[in-house]
Amino acid sequence: MSEITGHTGLRNGATAVVNESYSFACMRCGHGWEQSYEIEHHIDGEGREFVMYVADGEVVPSPLSRPTCPNCDNHLVRIMRPGRVSSVRDAVHQQRRVPPAGPVEVPGVPSDGTAPKEDHHWHLSDLLHVFHRKAS
Repeated sequence: MSEITGHTGLRNGATAVVNESYSFACMRCGHGWEQSYEIEHHIDGEGREFVMYVADGEVVPSPLSRPTCPNCDNHLVRIMRPGRVSSVRDAVHQQRRVPPAGPVEVPGVPSDGTAPKEDHHWHLSDLLHVFHRKAS
């Protein structure tokens, strides 16, 4: 998640720069995004250490304190390790692929056009039984 870049290319008197990336997901609107930060370590005039978060060349507030969704401005945001949003987007993209053109064969469907015999009539309760808790 983090990578120390050492003392090369330090800006504004930074003693060290650490690169960190995070994935974010808004729990209100479902928007997901990723952001990389340069975390600059500094020492103030009284000898105390402090850090500055830099994203896309601009100093920004710490993403860990109160992240804001860029889509809906809500602060109910989940912070995750980097790559989580892109891996979900890749999975969704793969699911949306159009199947190759041609005849589709459905297993268990007779070719004479008659409807197959159903072995089980499904009810909503059949699908929801996994959510029911047993009384203890």
